[in-house]
Amino acid sequence: MLQGTGSDVGKSLLVAGLARAFTRRGLQVRPFKPQNMSNNAAVTAEGGEIGRAQALQARACGLDPSIHMNPVLLKPQTDVGAQVVVQGQVWGNASARDYGALKAKLLPKVLESFARISQGADLILVEGAGSPAEVNLRAGDIANMGFAQAAVLPVVLIGDIARGGVIASIVGTWSLLPPSERARLKGVIVNKFRGDVSLFDGGLDIIARETGLSCFGVVPFFNEARRLPAEDALAVENYTNPQTGSSIHIAVPVISRISNFDDLDPLIAEPDVAVTFVRAGEAIPGDTDLVILPGSKATIADLAYLRAQGWDIDIAAHLRRGGHVLGLCGGYQMLGSMIRDPRGIEGTPGETPGLNLLNIETELSDGKTLNEISGTELASGAAVYGYVMHNGHTSGLGCAQPMLKLGDKNEGAVSRDGRVMGCYLHGLFAADDFRHAFLARVKERPASGLAYESEIEAVLDRLAGNLETHLDLDALLKAAKGPDT
Repeated sequence: MLQGTGSDVGKSLLVAGLARAFTRRGLQVRPFKPQNMSNNAAVTAEGGEIGRAQALQARACGLDPSIHMNPVLLKPQTDVGAQVVVQGQVWGNASARDYGALKAKLLPKVLESFARISQGADLILVEGAGSPAEVNLRAGDIANMGFAQAAVLPVVLIGDIARGGVIASIVGTWSLLPPSERARLKGVIVNKFRGDVSLFDGGLDIIARETGLSCFGVVPFFNEARRLPAEDALAVENYTNPQTGSSIHIAVPVISRISNFDDLDPLIAEPDVAVTFVRAGEAIPGDTDLVILPGSKATIADLAYLRAQGWDIDIAAHLRRGGHVLGLCGGYQMLGSMIRDPRGIEGTPGETPGLNLLNIETELSDGKTLNEISGTELASGAAVYGYVMHNGHTSGLGCAQPMLKLGDKNEGAVSRDGRVMGCYLHGLFAADDFRHAFLARVKERPASGLAYESEIEAVLDRLAGNLETHLDLDALLKAAKGPDT
C-alpha cells in the first residue's frame, strides 16, 4: 500500500507507473483504492463509477476498470457534504460528520471488493487517500492505516519534496503513528525531486536515523504527468497549457464544483491550442475562440457561481464577437432556458433560469445515467466514444437539432447558427477525427496529427521507465511479497 504524507504528493501517478512497470515484467497487477474523494470519475463496464485515477491505473495494467478497484467514492457537492458511491452505485448523501460514523459500516464492502480484485493477481497496488497522519480521523478509517491493518498490508510512505518540508512531513507522519502502524512501514519514496539528487543524501540519512526507514528511491519530477488524466480538483490549480502562437484559444470557467475536467486533456495536448482556466475574479479573455462549460457536481449552485463571477456577461459578449460555446454535461444543462430540481436532488427544491443559449430545459431526478457508449457527431460524421454520467432529463425544441447520434438515439443540442452546442458525452475529445474536425470548425486549421490514445500509452511507458530507473523495484516487490507483521 502506498500512503502519502499529504494530498497531491503523487500517490496516484506512482501507482500508475508502478502498475505499468510491474505489468511489463509479466506480473498480473491490479490497482485498488479503498476510498477516494474526487469529482473526476470514470464509468466501468458494470455500469458503475469509480475514481478517474483508478481507471488510469487499470489501463496501466492492461485491464478494463472495475467498480471493485475503488469501492467507496466520495463526490463533494458542498463544502461539508458529498455524494457517497459504494461499489459503483450511489448510496446517498452524507455530511462530513455523518460520513465519519458511516465509515466503519463500509469496511466489509471495501474488504469484499479487495478480495475480488485479489483473485488471480500476483500484486495489488493499493493507494491511500490524504495522509495516515490525520490521526483525528483515525477512528473507523478505511482509507489508510485502518485498511492496511484490516487487510494486513505492508506500507510505503511517499513524501513530496517539491512542496518543501519533506523531512518533517515523513518524520512527523511516522511520529504520530502508534507502534503497530509504524511496524507496517517498510520504507519511503521521495517524489518530485528537481536537481542533483546527491544533494539530498543528508536528508535521507536524517530520515533513516529518526525513523529507521530506508528509501526505495528518489523520483525526479515527471513533467509529462500533466498529459495524464488528473484525479481531482486539486490538479486544476496546476493545469497549464503555455503554447505560444497558438491558433485556437479556449477558455474554461473554473466553477466551484467542477467535475470530469479531464474531458479537456486531449485539447490541452494539442500543440496549437491554448487552454486558459479562468478563475474566480478573472474575466474570460477577449481573444477566446471557444468557451467550454465543463461538468459540475452541483449544477444549480455552479450556475449561480458562474453568474456571480460575471461570466454569463462575458459569454454573451463572446458570442456577439462570433465565438463558440460548448457545454458538457452540467455545462450543457446550464446552456438551456431552465433547470428544475423538484425533488431537491442538489439541495432545496426549486428551479432556476439557465443561460438561455439553447432551447432546452432540464429536470433533475434521482436516477443516475451511467454507461459507456459510442456514436458519431452529426456535423462531421466523425466517430465519438466516451461515457455518460448524469442526473436528470433534458428536453425541448432544441433537441430536434442534436449534436450527436449515440447508438440509435440523438444526443445533445446545437443552436441554429451552430455556434452553441452541448451534450452529455464525457471523453468525446479523445476521438482524434472528431477533435480535429471540431477544432477546424471553431477556427480553420490543419489537423495536428495528435493521436491522443497512443500518446497516453506512450506517457505511461515513459513513466514506468522513469520509475524503473530511479526506484528499487526489486526491493519494493520483496517488501510486498515478504512476510508481514
